[in-house]
Amino acid sequence: MHYLRGFGRFWFDFIVGDDWRIAAGVVASLGLGALALRAGVPHGLLAVLVAVAMIAVVMVTVLGAGYADATRPEEHDEGSHMAR
Repeated sequence: MHYLRGFGRFWFDFIVGDDWRIAAGVVASLGLGALALRAGVPHGLLAVLVAVAMIAVVMVTVLGAGYADATRPEEHDEGSHMAR
């Protein structure tokens, strides 16, 4: 059972990684792509749309994280500043 739990943790960490929003966005993009395929969207157009959706998800997540870091107040550590 220990090995099975470790195997599951590995795949969860590998797929989700540092940001669950990217993994969820990719799954949503693929799911919407599957629905569009069943609806009869041409394969070439569908490939482009799914690729653009995945790139958009990653960009929004990365830019959102950068914005959150930029708006977060800086933490000052008294012991680590250098004398000027």
